[in-house]
Amino acid sequence: MRERTAAINENGFTDHVLVCTNARDGEHAACGAAHGDEVYEAVQSWLRERGVFWSRVHVAETSCLGLCSAEGTAVAIHPRGRWYSDVVPGDVPALLEAEFGADATHLGSRSDDSR
Repeated sequence: MRERTAAINENGFTDHVLVCTNARDGEHAACGAAHGDEVYEAVQSWLRERGVFWSRVHVAETSCLGLCSAEGTAVAIHPRGRWYSDVVPGDVPALLEAEFGADATHLGSRSDDSR
């Protein structure tokens, strides 16, 4: 095991956006069937357009975040401690602008700093 916190911080990493793309068979809703992949792609695109994708912000697909809904996918933003459910692709620009600023200039804020 290697502890990598210092290396990540030195590279300027500040935020992590987790997007649930979990798919499952059964009667219960899952983000994979509720636009999970499309939300993931929309997050990547928004960050790329602002030049911060995989530099200061990392994006990861996750399995269940525990906010299952047939209406949209779950998104968590850390270290801010922000949790969203029912996110559809059209929500992504407003969501990320509210968290990071229109030009992604508010990166690295903690939840108590950002609102």
